[in-house]
Amino acid sequence: MTVVQLQRGQSGSRGPTQDRSSLIAAIDVGSTKVCCLIAERKTVKSRAFGGERKSEIKVLGFGHQEARGIRGGAVVDLDDAERSIRLAVDAAERMSGKTAQNVYVNVSGGRPACTAYLAQLKTSGDQVSGEDISRVIDMAQRKIEPGKRVVLHTTPTEFALDQTRNVADPRGMFGDTLSVQLNAVSVERGPMRNLSMVIGRCHLDVAGFVIAPYAAGRSVLVDDELEMGVTCIDLGGETSCVSVFSGGNLVFADSVAMGGQHITMDIARGLSTPLVHAERMKTYHGSALPAVCDDREFISVPLVGENGTDTVNKIPRSMLTGIIQPRLEETFELIGDRLRKSGTASRAGRRVVITGGASQLTGVRELAASMLERQVRFGFPHPVTGMPDAARSPGFAVAAGLLNYALNPDQGTVAMPDVQSSRKQANGYFGRVGSWIKESF
Repeated sequence: MTVVQLQRGQSGSRGPTQDRSSLIAAIDVGSTKVCCLIAERKTVKSRAFGGERKSEIKVLGFGHQEARGIRGGAVVDLDDAERSIRLAVDAAERMSGKTAQNVYVNVSGGRPACTAYLAQLKTSGDQVSGEDISRVIDMAQRKIEPGKRVVLHTTPTEFALDQTRNVADPRGMFGDTLSVQLNAVSVERGPMRNLSMVIGRCHLDVAGFVIAPYAAGRSVLVDDELEMGVTCIDLGGETSCVSVFSGGNLVFADSVAMGGQHITMDIARGLSTPLVHAERMKTYHGSALPAVCDDREFISVPLVGENGTDTVNKIPRSMLTGIIQPRLEETFELIGDRLRKSGTASRAGRRVVITGGASQLTGVRELAASMLERQVRFGFPHPVTGMPDAARSPGFAVAAGLLNYALNPDQGTVAMPDVQSSRKQANGYFGRVGSWIKESF
């Protein structure tokens, strides 16, 4: 196995000692790319008179690498996946001059599922206290039976006091019965353990795991959308994630095993052209909807395994559109079915936000609006100080969302013990050197 050497300082460590309270690191482990962001948390005061202090982040380092050993958001080759993560982290560390240790990691595989749990607590007509809220949430959490799955997020989505529903904050109010609806997001244990193992082999601690559709939503959605109800669709390389937000909370999350790479493969197979050229055709000439002039515009298509200009086909652009459109229609049809079966249609509103690398194809917005019968807009990551221009596109929405989550994390995030134990065994410079020798020889 080839091990990527990480940056070392003059003292023999991996760089300057990080301030755990101010340094934030996020790793987006996707099917087509691995991205690492290192940022610094700062407390600033609002310019308005009497403005309150708030936390902001400034990106110090950025690195991304082609994802290898990852398929459909799940690790399929430990060595290749480790190398991709190490290269991305090393690039971010060199750019920032800081050392990443505690990282937030996205989870895009493992077939995410959302389950609602209800709990009630008798209050004897007294005022509801913070302790009562904690007790009723704890009662709902005890009902969770993950089995062979791992719970990543638990979010109280709705409180009720007696017959009054949708109570935003019952603290201090009077009532006999306090109820809560708890939304639990879980994934399969196997893919989570494999991802944890890879992160541990890179000698990194996991500060928290974040489900990919949740991270994407926190990156591109605005406050009014989160409150009124919105559906966020992240069209990735090999998976497309969907999340529903209402009342400021995540109420549904799911994914379908279909993305931009499937479109590329369809083009390569349908036109008998190399994958690299199929990706270029999709990027520069691809469209989700036909145009009037498509039959008159021709594209050069080299044949796979052939050399020379005599083996180049000329096809109308309409043929390329005829390959792309059915795959996208199938993707949105699957997403629509998942949304209907989730029972969250009434809370999702009429708004859809599309993000992710595959969302940049021409005509995707119009096709999604037609298939889902809702208002659709593109989602770009919210501006972050120091973010490179290359990372401000929809393809990096999940990475930016991880930073947003790290700035204000939920209380229900689970850290896998596998990562912590493997990382503690390699603490210190000599521990990391010993681990490198053991892994390499």
